[in-house]
Amino acid sequence: MPAKLAGARRKKPAASRILLRYRETDSEYGVSRKTATRLAQSLGLSETQVIHVALARFARQTLPRYEPDDGPLTAEQKKAIERLQPRGRMKVKSSLF
Repeated sequence: MPAKLAGARRKKPAASRILLRYRETDSEYGVSRKTATRLAQSLGLSETQVIHVALARFARQTLPRYEPDDGPLTAEQKKAIERLQPRGRMKVKSSLF
């Protein structure tokens, strides 16, 4: 029984795909296909994987790694933290400096 090659790859909806156009020459904001191919060969990855690695590194470098907070603690929150501190072992400070 022959294997179905056409059905082996599932097509994703068009909304989840993007088109990447390589630059003619390498610059601060893009790379050529030749550079992407060299990176892929050097790292032992596919060109798609190289793009994902680059985007992941850029995201870690650029985006905050934490959720923004609501600002300074309220007096009630400070009291709750003080209640959780073991007695006698530590001094509670309201400032780091």
